[in-house]
Amino acid sequence: MNKFSKYVGLDTHKDTIAVAVSDAYGGSPRYYGQIANTPEALTKLVKKLSSGGEVISFCYEAGPCGYGIYRQITGLGHDCAVVAPSLIPSRPGDRVKTDRRDSESLSRFHRAGELTPVWVPDQEHNWGQASRLSSCFLNCSFQRPHPVGQFGLFLNTIRQSAHG
Repeated sequence: MNKFSKYVGLDTHKDTIAVAVSDAYGGSPRYYGQIANTPEALTKLVKKLSSGGEVISFCYEAGPCGYGIYRQITGLGHDCAVVAPSLIPSRPGDRVKTDRRDSESLSRFHRAGELTPVWVPDQEHNWGQASRLSSCFLNCSFQRPHPVGQFGLFLNTIRQSAHG
């Protein structure tokens, strides 16, 4: 028996989210539509899809939208996976990309278990890493007068802090 009753693929953008839903027991994914990329619209979507108290599994591609969607969905008690775009299976020659097709394929692959989730840092770790990098850049930027030297020193410092 499947753990989830529905698998939802989200194709996220700055202003909109394309949504496709796959039932756990088979059938092709159905395109649900587009919603605004706001916390209110996402909460409304989650509540509407899980109206019977079902636990749903969501997934979306990692990208510039960050992890806010992940945190909101998991905060509402549902499963969410953030997947690496480079690890999503694709057919050779399939170059047509639309929001609808992307959300449907995410939903289908997620139901089949063919997607590899990435690690999502918690809020504390995310802010800690950002502050370490910013202080690292500030320390490096005043040590050398030449911009290329500053950037090289910045990269070396990041590498050293990542390994030690």
